[in-house]
Amino acid sequence: MHSNEHEVLQQALSWHAAGQRCVLVTVLSTFGASPRPPGAMAVISEQGLITGSVSGGCVEDDLVHEVMSGALWGEPPAGAPRVLMRVYGCDAAERERYRLPCGNALRLAIEPFWDVAQAELALVAIRAQQLVCKRLDYASGRATLTPAQDVRDFSDDELGFTAVLGPRHRLLLIGATEVSRYLLPIAQSLGYAVSICDPRTEYTGAWQEPGATQLAGMPDDVVMGFGCDERTAVVTVTHDPKLDDLALMEALRTPAFYVGALGSSITTARRKDRLRQFDLNAEQVSLLRGPVGLPIGSRSPAEIAVSIAAELIQVRRLLETGEDPFEARRAQPDWMPASGSQAACALSDESRPQPVPTTPSTA
Repeated sequence: MHSNEHEVLQQALSWHAAGQRCVLVTVLSTFGASPRPPGAMAVISEQGLITGSVSGGCVEDDLVHEVMSGALWGEPPAGAPRVLMRVYGCDAAERERYRLPCGNALRLAIEPFWDVAQAELALVAIRAQQLVCKRLDYASGRATLTPAQDVRDFSDDELGFTAVLGPRHRLLLIGATEVSRYLLPIAQSLGYAVSICDPRTEYTGAWQEPGATQLAGMPDDVVMGFGCDERTAVVTVTHDPKLDDLALMEALRTPAFYVGALGSSITTARRKDRLRQFDLNAEQVSLLRGPVGLPIGSRSPAEIAVSIAAELIQVRRLLETGEDPFEARRAQPDWMPASGSQAACALSDESRPQPVPTTPSTA
């Protein structure tokens, strides 16, 4: 599972290599509610196959029909732009035709003559977890790639659009555990460059998941060298306090937008007590998210990974709107226990079976 632009470019190059023509489609702007943001991409082959999406399925049928007609590959008249524009939802009749919600519309850019060499370079950069900036000129259809300097993901004007390709956020996982194996592909699909640190060779020796950068060293050293910023999340899942606490005591000092740790509510309370002994102030300790993930009753490693990914999405959206990212966590669902505890890990320290004490025989 990869990001939208990774899947689209990979499929476009695969179809090109097989001798099939295809067009790249990019969302330029939306009006009203939209399931796809500006910069979202799709590729459509001349056989009518599609990868990616530019709406919730409302306009894809029309685009597929237009691509399959073959008209898009005709050489444009002199002076006409080589990038085609399409606007859906101009009026009530169009919104009804394309099943767009009331008041919604979107603008699209279609590239029939996309640059294969530039697409290959962009895909190489994305696979290497590097950010690149694509600038598309509408008149010539020419795309140029430069290292991404601005964190703004997408912008457009009358001459063309600029889109950042590659992972916009970073996720540092402490622990090469089963939870990490499930969380890795989900995080990648959400646009994260994933790195993993685990000094335990019995775990990293068996790690065979592609796509994550393995970082050697102890967790505190790795966090300090990672350069955590406002687009960084740190999650500890080793379930070993000696390792998790090392990472957390450094991560909570950084601007990372999300720092979470696996464990029960009781484990989290004890962990916060320990962290206060590492010269962390009350505000820094309060930023720790534990039990990690949204309280959806998760138990299995796959379910825990989903809950973590869900909370990453929630926190990012709340930060984008300027809302309190901790407010939703304080509002627990009705079915949760009164204490707010969550079975985020079925084998927390407190729930492990304890040996039954034996009395020496006097016989």
